[in-house]
Amino acid sequence: MKLAVRTVLFFLGFAQFSWGQTSGSANSFSSNSSAFTTSLNSYVVFGASPQQEALVRAQIQIMQPAVLPLRVFFVPHWKYVDNTRIFHLHVPTGYTSAVFTHLPSRTVFIDADRYIDDSLGYWLAHELGHLSTSSPREDDAEKAAHEYRKRLRQARVETRSRVALRFNPGDHAATSGSSATRK
Repeated sequence: MKLAVRTVLFFLGFAQFSWGQTSGSANSFSSNSSAFTTSLNSYVVFGASPQQEALVRAQIQIMQPAVLPLRVFFVPHWKYVDNTRIFHLHVPTGYTSAVFTHLPSRTVFIDADRYIDDSLGYWLAHELGHLSTSSPREDDAEKAAHEYRKRLRQARVETRSRVALRFNPGDHAATSGSSATRK
């Protein structure tokens, strides 16, 4: 078991260094080339169904965090509990966790057996708050998560209004001051 844990930690650490970026002129091909810019998909989602991956990517894109995770893992409950033990996650007595972040590796772990689609954005915002503040403190993460959650709420409201307009175009005309009447 120790060998397996060490192997996983080695590869997680190795991946972090191999995906790193440099801001200097280490590029020997051209002095005019600009630095590599990260895209919104510069992280990897492991163990998720296509719907779960699409949901996570869409929510992260809406939140526009200052720091993106490098990896997002959906793991079964037994593996999630094992990871919390390995990474020494401190959860107060009487509380539970369905998502946590390992700050040094910028990895988010999601308990695939316990999360609910509706609450994933809420807790993902909290974990992205940890990453953007580089702080393990819960109150620091919550301050950053507040802005991310506001962006998610705003996107939901905009989506609902677009859907309502698409299915009820007559309602929009009636509420916009139109003088059209029904016979």
